[in-house]
Amino acid sequence: MRFIDSHAHLADPAFDGDRDAVIGFARDSGAVAVVCIGESIAAADRAASIAAAYPRFAYHTAGVHPHDAAHFDAARDIAAIRRHVEAGAVAVGECGLDYHYDHSPRDAQRQAFQAQLALAAEVDAAVVVHSREAEADTKSMIADAAAAGVRGVMHCFTGSHALAEAALRAGWYISFSGIVTFRKWDDVALLRLVPDDRLLVESDAPYLAPVPNRGKRNEPAFVPRTIERLADVRDSTSDALADLTADNARRVFGLAMAGAYR
Repeated sequence: MRFIDSHAHLADPAFDGDRDAVIGFARDSGAVAVVCIGESIAAADRAASIAAAYPRFAYHTAGVHPHDAAHFDAARDIAAIRRHVEAGAVAVGECGLDYHYDHSPRDAQRQAFQAQLALAAEVDAAVVVHSREAEADTKSMIADAAAAGVRGVMHCFTGSHALAEAALRAGWYISFSGIVTFRKWDDVALLRLVPDDRLLVESDAPYLAPVPNRGKRNEPAFVPRTIERLADVRDSTSDALADLTADNARRVFGLAMAGAYR
């Protein structure tokens, strides 16, 4: 199985002690690329360094997470994200809306999200979106962004069928994480709803390790567990699903990878 982890927080301090070993383990487990998420400007700076150390394997993004939207400064932060994209970041984000935790006021979340969507349209970059308990606003903002030509990824998707369908109508991608291996996950229909050409897989490392590693620090090397679960419910094979999700990740992020991955 050769796969792409479309969303991993490898810049997180959880990996400071053994990041190189984690990346080596991912490669040994079949990873041909990992998208390192910059959910803050500081995280994006660290993710860019990881991408530079592992060219044509690690790629990075840059954005401001909705949890931090209260401190978002449009002039400062959009300029910083733009610099990252110009230097090779493959997407804007992780950005979006989180009305579950409400760590930032909702107006501030919407303003930060809108500014990042506008930048993605301007620089022709994909956008990586976090949405939790904010479906109405997320659907509205996705529709407006798609009309402006923005392509995007709904990451670690656990939302409703209606939100998934809205994202798919916009031409966006849906990414599933290790949550789909948890015993409590019972929405098999959602896992079948996403067309083959819009499906992605991710670790969201260091969070949400799949069964049988649940409760431990997550790693990109564990993504095959998610692939196996999806392949099972979609009547596919793990190799075929790994290939198609890798194709999709290369397409949406514009990844220029070393050699063929098949």
